Amino acid sequence: MLHWQSMAANATAGEHLGQLIEDAAVRERLQWFTREKQWINEIHLELCRVPAPTFLEQDRAAWFLAHLREAGWNASIDRAGNVIATSGDGPYVALTAHMDTVLAPKNRDEIAVTSDGAFRGPGISDNGAGLAALLAVAHAWKFGQALPEFPRGLLLAANVGEEGEGNLLGMRHLCKQSAIGKKIEAIVVVDGADTSHITTRALGSRRFEVAFTGPGGHSWSDYGVGNPVHALCRAVTLFTETRVHSNTANGAPKSAINVGLIEGGSGVNAIAQSARAKVDIRSESNRRLDELVEALETAVERAKEVENQRATSGKVAAKIKEIGSRPAAELPESAAILQFLRAVDAHLGIRSHLDTSSTDANIPLSLGIPTVAIGGGGAGGGAHTTQEWYRPEGRDLGLKRILLTLLLLIRNG
Repeated sequence: MLHWQSMAANATAGEHLGQLIEDAAVRERLQWFTREKQWINEIHLELCRVPAPTFLEQDRAAWFLAHLREAGWNASIDRAGNVIATSGDGPYVALTAHMDTVLAPKNRDEIAVTSDGAFRGPGISDNGAGLAALLAVAHAWKFGQALPEFPRGLLLAANVGEEGEGNLLGMRHLCKQSAIGKKIEAIVVVDGADTSHITTRALGSRRFEVAFTGPGGHSWSDYGVGNPVHALCRAVTLFTETRVHSNTANGAPKSAINVGLIEGGSGVNAIAQSARAKVDIRSESNRRLDELVEALETAVERAKEVENQRATSGKVAAKIKEIGSRPAAELPESAAILQFLRAVDAHLGIRSHLDTSSTDANIPLSLGIPTVAIGGGGAGGGAHTTQEWYRPEGRDLGLKRILLTLLLLIRNG
């Protein structure tokens, strides 16, 4: 039954797409992406030369605001630091791309085009490709003859705080706190370049800083004092022995744990006064996330008890602080946004598959807002390193994919 329903939905989406493509204003905009390849490449490099590490996106936000207004959009910066632009009245379909990067260029020359035509530099693909797509759609939208009247408007958001400890700050504000967020009916998140995937399952995560403290002292004369480094190492060992059940063959949700940072102490001959670690817990299941958090808490408490039992004086204390939380969620396969995107992929000859990832889509999916995360076109790799790269060949195919999906949602969603 579900198979036939899916086939019928795909057929309907294909009919809607066929009607759209017959419109001269739509065809004009699709052609614009191919004709303006050079401009899109140049604006891509320019935006990546404006540093935007997480929590310090202000300069890039100001740059985006100016460019969107120049393109004819009603744009502003909200309280979270997101750049928001709208065309038409709500309800809205939103197109978003995060501004922040894990690494930032130290100077403009770090963002460059190499002899083989590749773009290279921090953030050039993640999320330079997504931001360039956002700007390209913004310009194409305002180009040429007027589009037909649609029942929904388009909202653009260049948002802050997607990476790491940004904890999806910008998307949380947009979806949960802003007045305009209540008018959003569907979201297309553009993250990276690759067009072969459609992220419909949000990978949940919870992140913690685990800290042990104690009186400290000299490694010889104060030996026996509770040692925060020893306690922390014991806690890490206990926690990483937790059975994670990453094998999904038995139907268990895939999960993972990682201790990504350990630091503490002041010298080889000193008993540390403090030690801390940062822990990342991920799962496709919110329930499993909670179970793994409980395992972390148990490991920390046990490590503290053992260290204090061994100490002859000066006990250690432990504290766990949550520094990030991203809910797991999933888009139903019957969702109109997915049927529309699959129809567009079939029309453009794009072979795509559904995947699971941690993106800005986590927040709206957890709130029941139909959302997908896709790439902006071209190819990229080396994300979160100084060797990050992007190739623009085929970018226009990804941009056409985005525009047609948005138009289907705005017209029929």
